[in-house]
Amino acid sequence: MSSAAVKLANPNAEVLRRGDALAMNIQSARGLQNVLRSNLSPRGTLKLLVDGANQLTLTKDGKVLLSQMQITNPVAVMIARAATAQDDVAGDGTTGLVLLVGELLKQAAVYVEEGVHPRIITDGFDAAKAESLRFLDSFKTTMEMDREVLCSVARTALRTKLQESVAAQVTEAVVDAVLAVAEPDKPIDLFMVEIMKMQRQTATDSRLVRGLVLDHGARHPDMPKRLNNCFVLTLNVSLEYEKTEVNSSFFYSSAEQRDKLIESERRFVDDKLRKIVDLKNTVCSGANKACGFVLINQKGIDPLSLDILAKQGIFALRRAKRRNMERLQLCCGGTAQNSVDDLTPSVLGRAGLVYEHVLGENKYTYVEECAAPRSVTVLIKGPSAHVLQQTHDAVRDGLRAVKNAIEDGALVAGAGAFQVACRQQLLRPEFLRTVQGKAKMGVRAFAEALLVIPKTIAVNGGYDPMDVLVALEEEMADGQVVGIDLNTGEALDPVQEGIWDNYRVLRQQLHSCAVIATNLLHVDEVMRAGRASIKAPNPGEEEQ
Repeated sequence: MSSAAVKLANPNAEVLRRGDALAMNIQSARGLQNVLRSNLSPRGTLKLLVDGANQLTLTKDGKVLLSQMQITNPVAVMIARAATAQDDVAGDGTTGLVLLVGELLKQAAVYVEEGVHPRIITDGFDAAKAESLRFLDSFKTTMEMDREVLCSVARTALRTKLQESVAAQVTEAVVDAVLAVAEPDKPIDLFMVEIMKMQRQTATDSRLVRGLVLDHGARHPDMPKRLNNCFVLTLNVSLEYEKTEVNSSFFYSSAEQRDKLIESERRFVDDKLRKIVDLKNTVCSGANKACGFVLINQKGIDPLSLDILAKQGIFALRRAKRRNMERLQLCCGGTAQNSVDDLTPSVLGRAGLVYEHVLGENKYTYVEECAAPRSVTVLIKGPSAHVLQQTHDAVRDGLRAVKNAIEDGALVAGAGAFQVACRQQLLRPEFLRTVQGKAKMGVRAFAEALLVIPKTIAVNGGYDPMDVLVALEEEMADGQVVGIDLNTGEALDPVQEGIWDNYRVLRQQLHSCAVIATNLLHVDEVMRAGRASIKAPNPGEEEQ
């Protein structure tokens, strides 16, 4: 009836009804699932994505793929948006969410074809989701997040996206970076961790810089290139001649008047420089005579000013990025100044080493050996842009995995252990008796869908999924928590091996997959009848 009404209102509308609409939803979800299935786990494969400009992206990160792929199917677009939202909220779990949604619809289709109404199945999904979340709270392991545990968390996250040797090198840098910026009883701000990419050497040469790396250097050849025990002054003051904000004109009738005008304009900048030089001479005297002095300015410094600063032995950078000005204060201490009128030694920060590094045509300035830096830099190196971008995406996920572990105070055993244990919990007779009527079918569909994660891990590792699942269930029947060993295909203890998943990632996955699958199962008609397709011709025009 409704499709006939839509056709009556708009003869050009396209309508899919009931079985066709549900079939399209399931096929779309499974199509997206098949694209990402081979990416899961450390043994997952890479995807080479080519965009319209023939730019190449080599990745196995689900979020990167879903963000950059051109998806036109409306159902697949909805799933992709929900999966990328999972990454924004929890920091990981994008691929797993797509797999779970596709598998939930696949399992539900079996019962729908036998005549069970989708609403009954979704009632079972809701009951299974609530029980799964309760079981997750009891299954998680609450522990003290020391450095060793956090290294295990970071290693688990990084190995799913990087080679084992690269992941081992980057793991400690990621953990130390988060610990450096973490403060007790405050949310962790990962924006204080700068990720700097440098195309040289190999990915295993990536390291943590306990300070800041700026992507530009000094603009005067005579400035010192390396300073020890430095005083650092951060400014947001223009040290160059600027035009007035109000349009104004000056008239002179002789060369002497012109010279006086230029001299007075220059004197305005020179007075600022004199105060900076006086501060430098004050602090770099006596016992601190050998100390260096570094000026980092957010605004410009003209050539004459640079020349004066170079003669005084001051290392000066101009036009620093705004985000780096905040990070500098957290690295070195001190206070950023918007004026040079009240400069005192108390506004200065300290750094043990400041030096300039030239790489081809690019200059980098390192600010290192800070006393207690609360902002650090993860320096990523690699031979090509593809390697750099792949490592950057993995480091980003690793940072958020460590952050989640610290803030949650709990972890969940990985390697597919939770999914197998949760399935057993959902199929227990004690729980099924609490579910009314045919909704039990939805619970069973949800329980079987959870196995898509361990099955995919096994398949990507080159093992038979049924053999692996049987081995896991036999071990779990004895009350042990076990996951999949990708080296042997047998069961292992993920807690002993240090394989951990984030609690909030799994919680968000369980919630989101049930909500998305429920919404798609409730769709009984798909109508392409938006305003764009029913635009009427202008008055006086004939339809073509």
